[in-house]
Amino acid sequence: MTDINEWLTVDALDLDAQGVARNAEGKVVFIDGALPGEKVRVQTGRRKNNWEQAALVEIRRESAQRVTPGCPNFGLHAGACGGCKMQHFHPAAQVAVKQRTLEDNLWHLAKVHPERVMRPIEGPTWGYRYRARLSVRHVVKKGAVLIGFHERKSRYVADMTECRVLPPHISAMLVPLRAMVLSMDARERLPQIELALGESPDGLVNAMVLRHMDPLSAGDVQKLRDFAAVHAVQWWLQPKGPDTVHLLETGEAAGPVLAYTLPEFGVAMPFKPTDFTQVNHHINRVLVAQALKLLEARADERVIDWFCGLGNFTLPIATQAREVLGIEGSETLVQRSRENAALNGLAAKTSFETRNLFEMAAADLAAHGSATRWLVDPPREGAFALVKALAEVRQTPIEGYTPPQRIVYVSCSPATLARDAGLLVHQAGYRCVAAGVVNMFPHTAHVESIAVFERVDGWTLPVVVTPAVPVAEDASAQ
Repeated sequence: MTDINEWLTVDALDLDAQGVARNAEGKVVFIDGALPGEKVRVQTGRRKNNWEQAALVEIRRESAQRVTPGCPNFGLHAGACGGCKMQHFHPAAQVAVKQRTLEDNLWHLAKVHPERVMRPIEGPTWGYRYRARLSVRHVVKKGAVLIGFHERKSRYVADMTECRVLPPHISAMLVPLRAMVLSMDARERLPQIELALGESPDGLVNAMVLRHMDPLSAGDVQKLRDFAAVHAVQWWLQPKGPDTVHLLETGEAAGPVLAYTLPEFGVAMPFKPTDFTQVNHHINRVLVAQALKLLEARADERVIDWFCGLGNFTLPIATQAREVLGIEGSETLVQRSRENAALNGLAAKTSFETRNLFEMAAADLAAHGSATRWLVDPPREGAFALVKALAEVRQTPIEGYTPPQRIVYVSCSPATLARDAGLLVHQAGYRCVAAGVVNMFPHTAHVESIAVFERVDGWTLPVVVTPAVPVAEDASAQ
């Protein structure tokens, strides 16, 4: 049992951004707010046989990487916002810890060492969230409506008047948004506002999806319109499930189409505010460019993009490869991908299919045909069935089917990436040639990563001969 007077040395951070130490009995102690290298005194709370949960009481030796949090809502105090967990840690150190988390998962869970650790992909650390799901609560005792993220380890909504990870102009809307909802007849029946920012030639499109449990009165609808006129908001309404989301206004009054762009590839991606798109548009652009650089698709090659979504990777790949097949579990997203491909003039080089990617067998891979390269971008569950099917192909080859030479795997869970990497390396005949982190969510413990796998057993890419360029007789004249 950890005594309140015992000083502990923090050795690491866990996946929930808690300091990890050991007490005098050798038991692991998780400490909110403590950083690696610090000597701290704690108050034990929850106790289990093999570990304890503790609160930080005092710091004797402070980490050189400890910084002043940039947002007043952050902290260990009662009512503190739970949206960020690492604002007290220098951003560069946050990335280093995430990189170590990735490497530790690959090694301890899969016994895989990447041959090269790539430089982390980083971007702005503030104002980066172009998507957010904000809870709404009318608190009668306070005579106020709260809009924001939940408090730390609580179901209550934090009392936020600003948010530094949201774009500044969205943060500035929180107070007037609270006042508007408080004035509405339906304030008790509006549980959520989902934010999604898009791009247009005239600037950002600020879409907000209002979840309402009952039909809105004419007066409430007018209040939404008045708010939209002042704050340039595009209101969407959601009376029931995600498939009921629709624009408040129609025609020209609805405003510009919600979309994001990938300028390097000349691609524009329209989307609905409830579609899955990356939270951090700045990082997404860099991530797509890096993934395609690692994929090295050639103009004569066929590529498969598994878990293709709206075509975030599919369409850029189509600007480089001969053809791309995008496969996704949702028919709605597949249809949206086809529309986006046509919009960008890439329909002739792309095709899309719907299938359950969590139920795959070797025969299913063969049915989709050979491709020299794969892009895999699964949800947190990973791509276990897909890589297991690839391992089965190695054990029992299928006539006419050739596994991919290179796989670029984009992951939002280091644990499931490690599990799948273990299958690829130890059973499917690949080596992990590179891996690195993508700091998609600064100040949070979320670890996004990218890994590259190269096939090692017996199949090589065709040699591409580059025609010789004639040399001028008088080079000095050039």
